[in-house]
Amino acid sequence: MEVGAADFERSLPSLRGRVRRAVFLAFDMEFTGLYSASLQNDKLSSGSVPSLFDSPMERYLKAKQSVQHFTVTQLGLAIFSNESSNKYVVHSYNFFLFPSTWGVTDVEFTLSASSIQFLSHYGFDYNKFLKDGIPYMNEAQEKILHQYLLEGSRKVSSALDRDALKKAIDEVTCWIAAAEEEETMILQDLSGYQVLEVQLVLRHALRNVWTQPLGIKKVMVKKVSPQRRRLLENSPDDCCQKELILRSARGFTNLFQILVQAKKPLVGHNMLMDLMHLHDKFYKPLPESYEEFKGNIHNLFPVLIDTKTVTKSIWKKCQFPLRSSLLEVYAVLCSSNLNPKDSMCPKIALASECSRYAEKKSPHEAGYDAFLCGSVLLKSAHLLLCTSTDGALEADPCFPQYLSVLAEYLNKVNFIRGGVSSINFSGEDVPCHHPPLLVVHVRGWPGLNERQIYQEFKALCRFDVRRLSKNQFLLLSNKFKQVRLVLRDYKHHPHLRVSVYGHWRHSPGVNCLLQVSGVVALWSVLAFVLGGATCCLF
Repeated sequence: MEVGAADFERSLPSLRGRVRRAVFLAFDMEFTGLYSASLQNDKLSSGSVPSLFDSPMERYLKAKQSVQHFTVTQLGLAIFSNESSNKYVVHSYNFFLFPSTWGVTDVEFTLSASSIQFLSHYGFDYNKFLKDGIPYMNEAQEKILHQYLLEGSRKVSSALDRDALKKAIDEVTCWIAAAEEEETMILQDLSGYQVLEVQLVLRHALRNVWTQPLGIKKVMVKKVSPQRRRLLENSPDDCCQKELILRSARGFTNLFQILVQAKKPLVGHNMLMDLMHLHDKFYKPLPESYEEFKGNIHNLFPVLIDTKTVTKSIWKKCQFPLRSSLLEVYAVLCSSNLNPKDSMCPKIALASECSRYAEKKSPHEAGYDAFLCGSVLLKSAHLLLCTSTDGALEADPCFPQYLSVLAEYLNKVNFIRGGVSSINFSGEDVPCHHPPLLVVHVRGWPGLNERQIYQEFKALCRFDVRRLSKNQFLLLSNKFKQVRLVLRDYKHHPHLRVSVYGHWRHSPGVNCLLQVSGVVALWSVLAFVLGGATCCLF
């Protein structure tokens, strides 16, 4: 079900009720880009691109830069309700989002050509994103807007809005001179926050008018007496009251706060970037501290489940074919080999208003991917439960049983190509075991950089590269076979000598310490010899 700015306010009460009744929530996001080209340089392991050398903190700081450059175009939310012990009804929503432009708030964001092309290929509607995107703001932006409203500022956010306001004021000024009390006129073709801004400016400038919105693009203007105006200003239903303006400007953030308050298990697939955008766009700007970010997310969502972590971990345990995309994982789990049609398997039914997802695949549409994500979770959990009991289930499993069998994966979010296999949002991150680090010593090939080293080895295997010293580079792979191949094939290379990295042998810090120690030792020996010779002379 698609939801834009025009439908969001009236959809919010039913969304609140469904979230409260849900057993878990699955979500997915689409962005205007992933990794910013402006943050890259000629060092392949630098910039924002993930590297096997990255510690969780380094990766967080890289991703933080990208999150601050790009924005969310669409958020998918699949609400899974447990109708009976093993039947789940899903309400899946597509929310088009666009940053709030109310008042002094004006957000800049970057578009990645490849991401735009990718989403366009899968039918993403950019008109809905730009024209009907639901506004949102984080706490810092809300604080600025709140101050703006307290000061009674009437600053308009764009030249387009200024033109619309000037036109509206001219129309009302011409009309009001001849109008009778209680007579009305309609201002048309307003959009977004122009509806609110027009009302605030007119009420501030003219004490004998009252305004009221009609739908989402019209405003009714009525000529009233000063006494009548004072009565209307005290009405609790006045849409121009500061609290109502704030609620309207918060937009999707109102739903985010409902999700936080509900404290339901939150499910995603490869969800680190999604969580970072959630934090930055709807909660607070991302902190510099990686540990603070982890703590904030855990407080907001105490139970996280990353289906990438789950399926990556169980593929050997359950003879599960390793697949990369969410749609491929879903297809494998729906196959007859892994999903026996016994009566105890979870039955997943889409609500009638979301039935098109049952009829047609819509990959990379956020609402569809959120539905796939929740379905993969249920099917994976059932597979694990059957494996742990040797298929001897005595009754239809309930969701708490699934959570129990998933206990070792809770709050562990997949970490793509890095120093740990997952980020543990409720504890310490555990380093993963990589093949041995290799060091390349360059001879007779001056000016070689990391990118050239990468291109040299690219044909044979994939390594991440980092410069160690002027003539030395580190190579790191996640495959033992590739390490063996490189050691074998570069054994007699005329310019590149490849060996297994040894800390005491290759570390610049250790070499520097040894050199300093050698110099100190040499001076000590000289001092001893010369001191002894001086004594002999006397």
